[in-house]
Amino acid sequence: MISLPVLDLSRLDQGPAEAQAFRDELREVTHTVGFFYLTGHGVPSALIDELIAVSRRFFDLPEEQKLAIENVHSPQFRGYTRVGGELTAGGVDWREQIDIGIDREAVTDPAADDYWRLEGPNLWPEQLPELREVVDRWTSELNAVAMRLMRAWALALGSPESVFDEAFADHPFSLLKIVRYPGESTDTPKQGVGSHRDGGVLTLLMVEPGKGGLQVEHDGEWIEAPPMPGAFVVNIGEMLELATGGYLKATLHRVESPKVGSERISIPFFFNPALDTVMPRLELPAELAAEARGLSVDPNDSPILETYGENALRYRLRAHPNVVEIHHADLLQRAAR
Repeated sequence: MISLPVLDLSRLDQGPAEAQAFRDELREVTHTVGFFYLTGHGVPSALIDELIAVSRRFFDLPEEQKLAIENVHSPQFRGYTRVGGELTAGGVDWREQIDIGIDREAVTDPAADDYWRLEGPNLWPEQLPELREVVDRWTSELNAVAMRLMRAWALALGSPESVFDEAFADHPFSLLKIVRYPGESTDTPKQGVGSHRDGGVLTLLMVEPGKGGLQVEHDGEWIEAPPMPGAFVVNIGEMLELATGGYLKATLHRVESPKVGSERISIPFFFNPALDTVMPRLELPAELAAEARGLSVDPNDSPILETYGENALRYRLRAHPNVVEIHHADLLQRAAR
């Protein structure tokens, strides 16, 4: 395979035969590859352009204005991360970004499970109020696309169409990253993001046109996944692999830093259930169950955790040790015992 498959979501609206063909292809692609391009999604191109434009305006803000909302001020790991401020697979990620979740009150109950520490408010730049409005519209559009895909997977896997609905009905925990990769690579590529699997359910990625760097592992080789105009790059996360006993594949991927003198804007949207969700385990038809491979082990040799919040918190603790030291030192002390 030299390129990711392309799926057209609008086929779901083209009659029963086309809808079934789309679901069959969706199931096969995410069983064998775990990544694909999604066209026909219906997200307005004007909104895509608007989000990329406002993202550039955010990164063009003076450094002190971005640092005013740095994630070290957020126990929920929200807000701005400076270049080199995040780790993946133990290596430094050469990117700057803003992390945005669903605005809620922080959970203050000391008896609550540790993962509820991730629930809370966002940090927004005062100088760019339009960012919040555009992100709200983007989140609404992508939630709808993601839910259509979840229902298509449910049917394709022999389950009721609504089997995943409850997991996302109350307190879903979707997240958005707006990322800028400054050019750091010379003849030797530098890590933009290290090799990893996504710890949630489903990721929809929009990258500005003409900018490469994303690579997807397949059969022991790395496949380039450059942006396709107007299309999302879609991949499943560990929670969907867990729900299918490993029949669907959460795939390793990484990003190489752009060449010196260039940059790249990347906007991944992570569609996730409530933090306390244990994903339903699907009872697959016998012919599909026979092809389930069991669960992946992440690059740090850690098993997938069944409760989404536990999986999410584990990834945050690894990625942002500076935030952990400031806000969650008790977790470090507990782990050291």
